[in-house]
Amino acid sequence: MAVFAQSAPCWVDVQLSDLEAGKRFYGGLFGWTFRAGDGMPFADAYSDGRLVAALAAKQDGRMPTTWGVYFATDDILATVALIRKAGGQVITDPVRAGRAGVLAQAADPGGAVFGLWQAGDRAGFEKQNAPGSFCWTEVYTRQPERVDAFYEEVFGFQGTDIELPGGEDGSGQPEPFRVWSPAGTEPGEDTAIGGRAVITDAFPEMMPSYFLNYFAVADCVGVAGNAVRLGGRITAPPMDIPYGRMAVLQDDQGAAFAVLQPTELLP
Repeated sequence: MAVFAQSAPCWVDVQLSDLEAGKRFYGGLFGWTFRAGDGMPFADAYSDGRLVAALAAKQDGRMPTTWGVYFATDDILATVALIRKAGGQVITDPVRAGRAGVLAQAADPGGAVFGLWQAGDRAGFEKQNAPGSFCWTEVYTRQPERVDAFYEEVFGFQGTDIELPGGEDGSGQPEPFRVWSPAGTEPGEDTAIGGRAVITDAFPEMMPSYFLNYFAVADCVGVAGNAVRLGGRITAPPMDIPYGRMAVLQDDQGAAFAVLQPTELLP
């Protein structure tokens, strides 16, 4: 069983109104295959026969249609206590998911929701950082100083500030961005496992803080086009960034995610 370092992203899932439609969309987009969860309202997703994500049917129509990321913890009760102490909110107290493990959901001080996972029989991804699988996550927030302090205290993240060219607000100004490295590593882009972006005043005030999860692909432009053909939308068209070529998409039910064609896979 794969072992994930403390606080590393280890899992993603998406909450959908129509599970079967979701399987058609992501099966068509990423070539995923699916296995039902023993009569439960979810389906595990596989790429090249290896576990990469899960699709879940929403149990309450008021729940958001969204991709969620989970961070690994060796002691979920202690992490939940740290979240409360650091000014976060615990949305779902730790609950056992059969023999697979224990999960909880929380929100940072800016309101961005994330999950915790304490592994049992299931550690998390069996494939990542390769086409068809998770490769990155970043939180978008209006309260960067407060949120940075929260993740440093709860997960031990070490931040490195960089500037990305352009900026999503269309201003053309450099975009402030922080990448996170796990505790015990040399902070920097080479060890980063996630990041923090700032929601500027150029965006509507009602836009909440959120996590954006990335999947690696071999052809960013082709995948973006396929998403549209499958009923989804392109919300940020393919663009070149220092790490490759990326696009932000929505599936046919409105769940947002990003795709990244790493630099080494560019022509």
